[in-house]
Amino acid sequence: MPASEFELDELRHIIVSRFPELAGASFTMLSAGWDSVAVDVDDRLIFKFPRHPRGEAALRREVAILGLVGAAVSLRVPSLDLYETPRVFSRHRKIPGEHLLPADYDRLDEAARQALGEALGLFYAELHTIEPSQALTLGAEPAETWLPADEILRLVRPVLPPSLLAFAETAMTAWQDLEPDPYGDVFGFYDGHGWNLAFDHGAARLNGIYDFADAGVGPLHREFVYSSLISPDLTPRIIASYERHSGRAIDQRRVDVLTATHWLWELAAEAHLPHVDDMVAHLVFWHARR
Repeated sequence: MPASEFELDELRHIIVSRFPELAGASFTMLSAGWDSVAVDVDDRLIFKFPRHPRGEAALRREVAILGLVGAAVSLRVPSLDLYETPRVFSRHRKIPGEHLLPADYDRLDEAARQALGEALGLFYAELHTIEPSQALTLGAEPAETWLPADEILRLVRPVLPPSLLAFAETAMTAWQDLEPDPYGDVFGFYDGHGWNLAFDHGAARLNGIYDFADAGVGPLHREFVYSSLISPDLTPRIIASYERHSGRAIDQRRVDVLTATHWLWELAAEAHLPHVDDMVAHLVFWHARR
Protein backbone atom coordinates (compact mmCIF):
# COMPACT_ATOMS: atom_id res chain seq x y z
CA MET A 1 0.00 0.00 0.00
CA PRO A 2 1.77 3.20 -1.10
CA ALA A 3 1.86 6.02 1.45
CA SER A 4 -0.55 8.10 -0.64
CA GLU A 5 -3.22 5.40 -0.33
CA PHE A 6 -3.36 5.28 3.46
CA GLU A 7 -6.92 5.97 4.56
CA LEU A 8 -8.23 5.65 8.10
CA ASP A 9 -11.22 3.54 7.02
CA GLU A 10 -8.97 0.99 5.35
CA LEU A 11 -6.61 0.78 8.32
CA ARG A 12 -9.61 0.50 10.65
CA HIS A 13 -10.86 -2.42 8.57
CA ILE A 14 -7.49 -4.17 8.88
CA ILE A 15 -7.41 -3.65 12.65
CA VAL A 16 -10.99 -4.76 13.26
CA SER A 17 -10.60 -7.80 11.00
CA ARG A 18 -7.80 -8.94 13.30
CA PHE A 19 -9.28 -7.64 16.55
CA PRO A 20 -13.09 -7.73 16.24
CA GLU A 21 -13.51 -6.64 19.86
CA LEU A 22 -12.40 -3.16 18.71
CA ALA A 23 -15.29 -2.72 16.27
CA GLY A 24 -16.95 -0.10 18.48
CA ALA A 25 -13.75 1.73 19.37
CA SER A 26 -12.71 5.25 18.41
CA PHE A 27 -10.00 5.42 15.70
CA THR A 28 -7.76 8.43 15.12
CA MET A 29 -5.07 8.75 12.47
CA LEU A 30 -1.94 10.20 14.01
CA SER A 31 0.59 12.35 12.19
CA ALA A 32 2.42 10.33 9.57
CA GLY A 33 6.09 9.67 10.21
CA TRP A 34 8.76 9.14 7.58
CA ASP A 35 8.54 5.37 7.89
CA SER A 36 5.12 4.55 9.35
CA VAL A 37 1.59 5.79 9.87
CA ALA A 38 0.08 5.31 13.32
CA VAL A 39 -3.53 4.84 14.41
CA ASP A 40 -4.67 5.59 17.95
CA VAL A 41 -7.50 3.37 19.17
CA ASP A 42 -9.50 4.58 22.18
CA ASP A 43 -6.48 6.50 23.45
CA ARG A 44 -5.05 3.22 24.75
CA LEU A 45 -3.65 1.27 21.78
CA ILE A 46 -1.30 2.34 18.98
CA PHE A 47 -1.12 0.49 15.65
CA LYS A 48 1.79 1.27 13.30
CA PHE A 49 1.68 0.55 9.57
CA PRO A 50 4.88 0.84 7.50
CA ARG A 51 4.71 3.24 4.58
CA HIS A 52 7.23 1.38 2.40
CA PRO A 53 9.72 -1.54 2.50
CA ARG A 54 12.29 0.59 4.32
CA GLY A 55 9.64 1.38 6.93
CA GLU A 56 8.80 -2.29 7.32
CA ALA A 57 12.47 -3.09 7.94
CA ALA A 58 12.62 -0.27 10.52
CA LEU A 59 9.51 -1.58 12.28
CA ARG A 60 10.87 -5.13 12.47
CA ARG A 61 14.14 -3.74 13.83
CA GLU A 62 12.30 -1.66 16.42
CA VAL A 63 10.28 -4.66 17.63
CA ALA A 64 13.48 -6.65 18.13
CA ILE A 65 15.51 -4.02 19.94
CA LEU A 66 12.68 -2.83 22.20
CA GLY A 67 12.74 -6.19 23.94
CA LEU A 68 16.38 -5.49 24.79
CA VAL A 69 15.71 -1.88 25.79
CA GLY A 70 12.68 -2.68 27.95
CA ALA A 71 14.77 -5.05 30.06
CA ALA A 72 17.52 -2.48 30.60
CA VAL A 73 15.74 0.81 31.43
CA SER A 74 13.47 1.98 34.24
CA LEU A 75 11.57 4.51 32.13
CA ARG A 76 8.56 3.06 30.36
CA VAL A 77 9.04 2.24 26.66
CA PRO A 78 6.62 0.53 24.26
CA SER A 79 6.39 -3.23 24.00
CA LEU A 80 5.48 -3.96 20.38
CA ASP A 81 3.71 -7.03 19.05
CA LEU A 82 4.22 -7.63 15.33
CA TYR A 83 1.53 -9.00 13.00
CA GLU A 84 2.13 -10.26 9.47
CA THR A 85 -1.40 -10.38 8.03
CA PRO A 86 -3.35 -9.02 6.28
CA ARG A 87 -0.32 -6.70 6.07
CA VAL A 88 2.62 -6.05 8.38
CA PHE A 89 1.77 -3.85 11.36
CA SER A 90 2.47 -3.56 15.07
CA ARG A 91 0.38 -3.01 18.16
CA HIS A 92 1.33 -1.67 21.57
CA ARG A 93 -0.29 -0.09 24.58
CA LYS A 94 -0.13 3.68 24.45
CA ILE A 95 2.06 5.39 27.03
CA PRO A 96 -0.11 8.20 28.44
CA GLY A 97 1.23 11.66 27.75
CA GLU A 98 1.80 14.27 25.08
CA HIS A 99 4.73 15.78 23.20
CA LEU A 100 6.99 18.23 25.04
CA LEU A 101 7.61 21.23 22.79
CA PRO A 102 9.89 24.21 23.49
CA ALA A 103 6.99 26.41 24.65
CA ASP A 104 5.85 23.63 26.99
CA TYR A 105 9.31 23.35 28.51
CA ASP A 106 9.49 27.11 29.04
CA ARG A 107 6.36 26.87 31.21
CA LEU A 108 7.84 24.24 33.52
CA ASP A 109 9.06 25.35 36.93
CA GLU A 110 12.55 24.62 38.19
CA ALA A 111 11.59 21.42 40.01
CA ALA A 112 9.89 19.95 36.93
CA ARG A 113 12.84 20.84 34.68
CA GLN A 114 15.24 19.22 37.11
CA ALA A 115 13.08 16.09 37.40
CA LEU A 116 12.94 15.78 33.60
CA GLY A 117 16.71 16.10 33.30
CA GLU A 118 17.17 13.52 36.03
CA ALA A 119 14.80 11.03 34.36
CA LEU A 120 16.40 11.36 30.93
CA GLY A 121 19.94 11.18 32.33
CA LEU A 122 19.09 7.93 34.12
CA PHE A 123 17.44 6.59 30.97
CA TYR A 124 20.57 7.18 28.89
CA ALA A 125 22.85 5.77 31.59
CA GLU A 126 20.80 2.57 31.70
CA LEU A 127 20.45 2.38 27.93
CA HIS A 128 24.21 2.61 27.48
CA THR A 129 24.76 -0.53 29.57
CA ILE A 130 23.47 -2.55 26.59
CA GLU A 131 26.35 -4.15 24.73
CA PRO A 132 26.54 -2.70 21.20
CA SER A 133 27.33 -6.12 19.78
CA GLN A 134 24.14 -7.53 21.30
CA ALA A 135 22.07 -4.73 19.76
CA LEU A 136 23.73 -5.23 16.37
CA THR A 137 22.91 -8.93 16.51
CA LEU A 138 19.23 -8.01 16.93
CA GLY A 139 19.30 -5.77 13.87
CA ALA A 140 20.38 -2.39 15.23
CA GLU A 141 22.34 -0.36 12.71
CA PRO A 142 25.18 2.16 13.00
CA ALA A 143 24.02 5.69 13.81
CA GLU A 144 23.33 7.77 10.72
CA THR A 145 26.44 9.24 9.09
CA TRP A 146 26.47 13.02 8.78
CA LEU A 147 27.61 14.78 5.64
CA PRO A 148 31.23 16.01 5.48
CA ALA A 149 31.81 19.51 6.84
CA ASP A 150 32.64 21.07 3.48
CA GLU A 151 29.47 19.61 1.95
CA ILE A 152 27.36 20.92 4.83
CA LEU A 153 28.78 24.41 4.34
CA ARG A 154 28.22 24.27 0.58
CA LEU A 155 24.55 23.41 1.06
CA VAL A 156 23.72 25.80 3.91
CA ARG A 157 25.48 28.94 2.68
CA PRO A 158 22.72 29.86 0.18
CA VAL A 159 19.97 29.63 2.81
CA LEU A 160 21.64 30.85 6.00
CA PRO A 161 21.20 34.47 7.15
CA PRO A 162 24.51 36.34 6.76
CA SER A 163 24.65 36.74 10.54
CA LEU A 164 25.03 32.96 10.96
CA LEU A 165 27.68 32.29 8.31
CA ALA A 166 30.59 32.84 10.70
CA PHE A 167 28.93 30.58 13.26
CA ALA A 168 28.51 27.82 10.67
CA GLU A 169 32.11 28.04 9.50
CA THR A 170 33.44 28.01 13.07
CA ALA A 171 31.23 25.04 13.97
CA MET A 172 32.40 23.02 10.97
CA THR A 173 36.05 23.73 11.73
CA ALA A 174 35.55 22.65 15.35
CA TRP A 175 33.79 19.48 14.24
CA GLN A 176 36.57 18.58 11.82
CA ASP A 177 39.12 19.06 14.62
CA LEU A 178 37.35 16.74 17.09
CA GLU A 179 39.21 13.61 18.08
CA PRO A 180 37.22 10.34 18.15
CA ASP A 181 34.76 10.03 21.03
CA PRO A 182 36.74 9.17 24.19
CA TYR A 183 34.14 6.55 25.15
CA GLY A 184 33.84 5.05 21.71
CA ASP A 185 30.51 3.70 20.50
CA VAL A 186 27.44 2.77 22.54
CA PHE A 187 23.95 1.59 21.75
CA GLY A 188 22.02 4.85 21.89
CA PHE A 189 18.58 6.30 21.30
CA TYR A 190 19.75 9.24 19.14
CA ASP A 191 16.28 10.74 18.91
CA GLY A 192 15.58 12.28 22.31
CA HIS A 193 13.54 15.28 21.24
CA GLY A 194 10.14 16.33 22.56
CA TRP A 195 8.11 14.63 19.84
CA ASN A 196 9.21 11.23 21.20
CA LEU A 197 8.33 11.92 24.83
CA ALA A 198 5.11 10.94 26.60
CA PHE A 199 4.86 13.85 29.01
CA ASP A 200 2.06 14.38 31.53
CA HIS A 201 1.58 18.15 31.43
CA GLY A 202 -0.87 18.17 34.34
CA ALA A 203 1.58 16.43 36.66
CA ALA A 204 4.68 17.88 34.92
CA ARG A 205 6.10 14.36 34.76
CA LEU A 206 7.71 12.21 32.07
CA ASN A 207 5.75 8.97 31.67
CA GLY A 208 7.82 7.32 28.96
CA ILE A 209 9.71 7.54 25.70
CA TYR A 210 9.00 5.96 22.32
CA ASP A 211 9.93 5.64 18.63
CA PHE A 212 13.16 3.63 18.63
CA ALA A 213 13.43 3.29 14.86
CA ASP A 214 16.53 5.54 14.86
CA ALA A 215 18.23 3.82 17.82
CA GLY A 216 21.58 2.38 16.87
CA VAL A 217 25.29 2.15 17.60
CA GLY A 218 27.31 5.35 17.51
CA PRO A 219 29.45 7.83 19.47
CA LEU A 220 28.35 8.29 23.07
CA HIS A 221 28.46 12.09 23.12
CA ARG A 222 26.06 12.33 20.18
CA GLU A 223 23.29 11.07 22.48
CA PHE A 224 23.07 14.49 24.15
CA VAL A 225 22.47 16.48 20.95
CA TYR A 226 18.73 16.02 20.54
CA SER A 227 17.48 17.58 23.78
CA SER A 228 18.44 20.96 22.32
CA LEU A 229 15.33 20.63 20.15
CA ILE A 230 13.38 20.99 23.41
CA SER A 231 15.59 23.58 25.08
CA PRO A 232 19.31 24.29 25.49
CA ASP A 233 18.51 24.55 29.22
CA LEU A 234 17.63 20.85 29.38
CA THR A 235 20.87 19.40 28.03
CA PRO A 236 23.18 20.25 30.97
CA ARG A 237 20.57 18.88 33.38
CA ILE A 238 20.53 15.58 31.49
CA ILE A 239 24.32 15.47 31.44
CA ALA A 240 24.60 16.10 35.18
CA SER A 241 22.20 13.24 35.87
CA TYR A 242 23.96 10.97 33.39
CA GLU A 243 27.33 11.61 34.99
CA ARG A 244 25.99 10.68 38.43
CA HIS A 245 24.37 7.47 37.22
CA SER A 246 27.01 6.32 34.74
CA GLY A 247 30.26 7.46 36.34
CA ARG A 248 31.33 8.94 33.00
CA ALA A 249 32.46 12.54 32.59
CA ILE A 250 30.82 14.22 29.61
CA ASP A 251 32.67 16.86 27.61
CA GLN A 252 30.17 19.70 27.31
CA ARG A 253 32.22 21.42 24.62
CA ARG A 254 32.10 18.27 22.48
CA VAL A 255 28.33 18.13 22.97
CA ASP A 256 28.04 21.80 21.93
CA VAL A 257 30.07 21.20 18.75
CA LEU A 258 28.04 18.11 17.88
CA THR A 259 24.78 19.95 18.55
CA ALA A 260 25.71 22.79 16.22
CA THR A 261 26.82 20.28 13.61
CA HIS A 262 23.54 18.37 13.88
CA TRP A 263 21.49 21.53 13.34
CA LEU A 264 23.55 22.47 10.30
CA TRP A 265 23.57 18.92 8.91
CA GLU A 266 19.77 18.68 9.10
CA LEU A 267 19.47 22.05 7.37
CA ALA A 268 21.94 20.96 4.67
CA ALA A 269 20.05 17.72 4.06
CA GLU A 270 16.77 19.59 3.48
CA ALA A 271 17.98 22.89 2.10
CA HIS A 272 16.33 22.12 -1.25
CA LEU A 273 12.86 21.48 0.24
CA PRO A 274 9.97 23.98 0.48
CA HIS A 275 10.01 24.06 4.29
CA VAL A 276 13.65 25.23 4.46
CA ASP A 277 12.56 28.67 5.74
CA ASP A 278 10.97 27.01 8.77
CA MET A 279 14.16 25.07 9.43
CA VAL A 280 16.23 28.25 9.20
CA ALA A 281 13.86 29.94 11.66
CA HIS A 282 14.28 27.07 14.13
CA LEU A 283 18.06 27.30 13.79
CA VAL A 284 18.01 31.06 14.37
CA PHE A 285 15.82 30.56 17.45
CA TRP A 286 18.13 27.87 18.86
CA HIS A 287 21.26 29.89 18.13
CA ALA A 288 19.84 32.88 20.00
CA ARG A 289 19.18 30.76 23.09
CA ARG A 290 22.29 28.54 23.15
